[in-house]
Amino acid sequence: MAKGGYDFYLDKCLLPIAPQKLQIKINNANSTLTLINDGEINILKTPKLTDIEFECEIPQVKYPFATYKDGVKDASYFLDYFETLKTKKKPFQFIVSRTMPNGKVLFSTNIKVSMEDYKIVEQAKNAFDLTVKIKLKQYREYATKTVSVKMDDSEPKATVQSKRAESTTQSSKPIEIGSEVIVNGQLFRDSYGGGAGKTLSNYKGKVNFINTDGSHLYHIATSSGEWLGWVTAESVKAV
Repeated sequence: MAKGGYDFYLDKCLLPIAPQKLQIKINNANSTLTLINDGEINILKTPKLTDIEFECEIPQVKYPFATYKDGVKDASYFLDYFETLKTKKKPFQFIVSRTMPNGKVLFSTNIKVSMEDYKIVEQAKNAFDLTVKIKLKQYREYATKTVSVKMDDSEPKATVQSKRAESTTQSSKPIEIGSEVIVNGQLFRDSYGGGAGKTLSNYKGKVNFINTDGSHLYHIATSSGEWLGWVTAESVKAV
């Protein structure tokens, strides 16, 4: 890259012509809660997976400005490579290297990604050359973990039941922060169903948080204000 410029790699495949535009979107996963005093807080979480989009030109003939690692390749080589990245169902590295005309190396982008989708476009104005619109998504390594949740013995006792003690049909009375409720259901550590805890049966408590974005809408506390956990909307009935 003596003249400087950009090099785009999809795994080991160098794109012959660097895209004119690259869009990298770092997605947000934060959520907000309304507290009992009507104040609002922002819960900071790990960002969602990053989205990457660009359009690349795939020439059918040799151009002086095109770059090839191992000799000129026709369009079918690159289309086959893209198809392999999509169908093999494995993540790969997306790399962008940047170099100034004077040879100074700028920052690089190096992200493990998956090939989400791509679109092949042929236009008369481009003769036989192709335009490929590519969407990538960041890939994070993961593994199954076992989490043990221990509830404090001082907390209210509950009985584990195979069936619900009584109907949990919601009353017509609206449930708000501070509402007294009867709980028949399982407690969870967070509003998204993480960290399953004990099951409450006909327990009288009160709602101290509401998260409309979560699958477990209400956070339950004791009458004295001690936190217990999150439950689904179907598990509570207004007193």
